[in-house]
Amino acid sequence: MLSIEEIKLLIEKLEKVKKEDLQKLIDSNLKILKDLELAVDANNSMIINRLDKTPEWFHRDIIQKKKVPTVDPVTQKQVQSKIFQFSRTNMFNSLEIGPGNGMFSKDFRAWRLNYFLDILRNREKVIRPLFHQIHNKYLKFVTTQHTDCANVPDNSCNFVFSWDTFVFFTQKHVKQYLQDIKRVLIPGGYVFIQYADCHYDQELALAKRGYWNYNTKTAMTQIIKDEGYKVIEMNQFRPGASYAIFQKPGKQNPVFYGMSEIKLD
Repeated sequence: MLSIEEIKLLIEKLEKVKKEDLQKLIDSNLKILKDLELAVDANNSMIINRLDKTPEWFHRDIIQKKKVPTVDPVTQKQVQSKIFQFSRTNMFNSLEIGPGNGMFSKDFRAWRLNYFLDILRNREKVIRPLFHQIHNKYLKFVTTQHTDCANVPDNSCNFVFSWDTFVFFTQKHVKQYLQDIKRVLIPGGYVFIQYADCHYDQELALAKRGYWNYNTKTAMTQIIKDEGYKVIEMNQFRPGASYAIFQKPGKQNPVFYGMSEIKLD
């Protein structure tokens, strides 16, 4: 039986391969699939709403990941290498969304202030001890209810980062987050986030079992553009580690990021 994720992915693929000689066949199949998609969405609205994870769910997930990390050492180093490409000035601040157990949190020490935003209220006691006491005055912790970055000042950050967090958000949730991130960024500020690209079997499988939420490179690109950002890079370190880098329009940021190709093993 087709899952809703597979139905949506098939629709996207059919829309991409339209040719005149196949137009009639494709259009008829698209209509059937889209009608089915609407029916599944309607009949499972309660389930779909439940997929927007709760604080309790994130708390259990973090405990599990402390026991069994899901980011391998090679991917961790690749992510860190990317972060360092944005750390060429201490004029502005950084914002990490969903720091979890603090795997990447120390990598923002080059920025003036480091904001950490999470839905969980206990992240400060986990992350603050990772830093030297002298650096503690540069750490700011913010708790969000959903996608609210209200306690992070307007135009204060030139870099926003998130890994292993946006993969759990619905597309609506992602869109709402990008709206408020835009307020926090200076003109020309960058965003570097992991997302779920269900064009790949491994990421689709995680969405089908309800762990991740369904997204694709095509959909994520459109969301980014719809929110007024410039897409800089859509790539992956490996299947299961897809990422997007995009930029708020403007020229206030002294840092310039040049896209680099990632070699996949």
